Amino acid sequence: MNKVVENLGKQKISKTNAVRILDQHKVSYDLLEYEVDDQIDGVSVAEKIGHPVSHVYKTLLTTAGTGKYFVFVIPVAEELDLKKCARVAGEKKIEMLHLKDLLATTGYIRGGCSPIGMKKLFPTFLHESAETLEYIIVSAGKRGMQIVMAPMDLIKVTNAKFGDLIK
Repeated sequence: MNKVVENLGKQKISKTNAVRILDQHKVSYDLLEYEVDDQIDGVSVAEKIGHPVSHVYKTLLTTAGTGKYFVFVIPVAEELDLKKCARVAGEKKIEMLHLKDLLATTGYIRGGCSPIGMKKLFPTFLHESAETLEYIIVSAGKRGMQIVMAPMDLIKVTNAKFGDLIK
């Protein structure tokens, strides 16, 4: 791993905050780039990059009130279970962060939100299905770019914990 994939125009891919953090931690990874269109859902991304949907994960942000944020990383074809998430986060109740607050809170936009390199290191949880996988794919921090990496490396750089997070 750690090879930078070249994009369609043969220009070197610019590094995002997420990629810079992986480099700082000396984490092995690959970058995948795909053409961005109106389809920004994870299942479409999996098809575009040619990897199984079971290996592609999305990053979702929740809040338990002012200043309390939690990051959940789950398979793209699954749905977050907010009650389970509240339990693993040690909160009574959590809700999805409003889309209008995503950029200000994380530094990322919808469709390009990486669990790595947010403005702050929020408590992060990775769905337990990742424990059995050799690799997972998460956003590299911008639309059109994904990171292929070992789940334990994601745990390492985000201080994440595994949990049962989906319906």
